[in-house]
Amino acid sequence: MSFWGKIIGGIAGFATGGPLGAVLGAAAGHAADSAQLGPGAANLAALLGSREQLFAISVVVLSAKLAKCDGPVKREEINAFKRLFRIPPENMRDVARLFDEAKQSATDFEPFADRLGEAFADNKAMLEDVLAALFQIARADGSLTKGEVRFLQRVQLGFGLEARSWERARDGAARPGAGDTPGIDPYKVLGLPANATDEEVRAAWRRLMRENHPDALASRGVPAEFVKRATDKVAEINAAWDRIKRERRL
Repeated sequence: MSFWGKIIGGIAGFATGGPLGAVLGAAAGHAADSAQLGPGAANLAALLGSREQLFAISVVVLSAKLAKCDGPVKREEINAFKRLFRIPPENMRDVARLFDEAKQSATDFEPFADRLGEAFADNKAMLEDVLAALFQIARADGSLTKGEVRFLQRVQLGFGLEARSWERARDGAARPGAGDTPGIDPYKVLGLPANATDEEVRAAWRRLMRENHPDALASRGVPAEFVKRATDKVAEINAAWDRIKRERRL
């Protein structure tokens, strides 16, 4: 079974009552006390049980609600969502049901943006990619509306992205490289202070490689565009590591 089948397949029998309620219902098998949490559950990421589940469900809900925020959802927006997130045909029915449930209103999307931002706080590149994809969905049926801009600004806030990330996502620009690029601090690439020990640097490099390795993402069915960006991220991490090794003569 594909990644989307494992994550989304269980939503087929969810009860109505809003997308957040639907997600909680789908995740009931993963949390013994889910019924006590209610539709306003604060710890959505923990309830869902994994970052992969949170990622899959959140991108569907955010995409649907964004498409709704400027009026009736249009075919161009749905097609853009399918193209960007590459849902396998065998999983399309279940994903479509979650999308249809979410698009009933443009409200209550904030918890998904916030929890996704928290879960991937260590991978801002992935969050920037999601924001860029949402920009493409918003533009699929024409120019950005004020409502769409407000929606995307709130997503940016939930993701914890800086202004430069917003500008790149808005403009469809690639993230700049790092590592050996002049003026780029390799320690910032690894998320460390310059006085980190050799052991801390090595551990950070290994952790980031595990989290961003494109083969691992591809095996979980993450869309190809995100796998490509992960490949670029791995190159940045390795370049930073190589530069530090040279400087420290490790």
